[in-house]
Amino acid sequence: MGLSLEEDHEVILGQIVDTLVAERADVLVIAGDVFDRASPPNSSIRQFNRFLKRVAEQTEAAVVMISGNHDSGDRIEAMSVFSTASRVLVRGIADAVETPLVLRDDHGEIAFSALPFSYEYAAREVFGDERISAPADVIAAQISAARAQVPEGARWVVVAHAFVAGGAVGETERALTRVGGIETVPLDVFEGADYVALGHLHKPQEIGARHIRYSGAPLAFGFDEAGSEKSMTVVDLKAEGVDIHTVPFRPIRQVHSLTGAFAELLAGTPSEDFIQAILTDENPLIDPMKRLRATYPNACHLAYARKARALETKLLGSGRTAFTPIEMVDDFMKVVRGREPNAAEVAIVADKLHAAASGEEQT
Repeated sequence: MGLSLEEDHEVILGQIVDTLVAERADVLVIAGDVFDRASPPNSSIRQFNRFLKRVAEQTEAAVVMISGNHDSGDRIEAMSVFSTASRVLVRGIADAVETPLVLRDDHGEIAFSALPFSYEYAAREVFGDERISAPADVIAAQISAARAQVPEGARWVVVAHAFVAGGAVGETERALTRVGGIETVPLDVFEGADYVALGHLHKPQEIGARHIRYSGAPLAFGFDEAGSEKSMTVVDLKAEGVDIHTVPFRPIRQVHSLTGAFAELLAGTPSEDFIQAILTDENPLIDPMKRLRATYPNACHLAYARKARALETKLLGSGRTAFTPIEMVDDFMKVVRGREPNAAEVAIVADKLHAAASGEEQT
């Protein structure tokens, strides 16, 4: 949204620690996308490190954490170097030997398998399998490796970062395939797990069964999430089955989308929340965002309803709702060179798109 969320995150991180203490939690699970980019600002790294220190000092919880598609796997993997192996499992890079963290409660052993996000090309190298060509193949290989390490009779918790079929997506999730392809993972790949803690989708939700669940993002990162409640999932793993409840987060700022004439919005109730303004005025205005911020200091997006209607009409007229980057390049090549891009050109575009998405290219 273009504004700093450091204060907002600090409040939520504090609420997570308070919940760990109140619930007397045994394990804190972080299922990827620790940061929102591969090279996060130093302030974000310091803030997260302070959070982990609070968890270690103020709670009895072990920590299980994996990298997500927004993260640098190497950066997350580095966090495991100084961890206490008996209480912490941090994974940033896929491994052909998925050693679990094994804990014990009154019902026996519980094995936690932490499966970091991996693109297909990296997974092919790790597992020595050239048939891996989609996220579902990556997860299947990781699950197979993890299952082989689960102790006999232990309950099994899988932590993974994936787009599981049936999940409700928002406007801010980034695709998990490099270019095109099927990014969904079928439910049956997790067969045998007693609980599956998923990362990637920002909306809290269960997928197909109560024991397969996304806890969701701690804050709203898009205006499509206006009015939705963010929460922390608390799981009590029984001898058989699970009890689940959620603890709502209390953010200091919400997200809202306001639609109306500029004069009406300007005269509205002042708010510190994050605001998206959709103006119904027919004519463009001079510097409307600056003027709106007198009423809404954290206004961060402005659009005109007439432009949105025009775009919607154009898309409906074309019989489709969106174009992928590769399709846009394809159309461009047809216009400029009179032909479709060849395989080598598609590969170059794919690499550049992936580098841009993961923050590897700086301009």
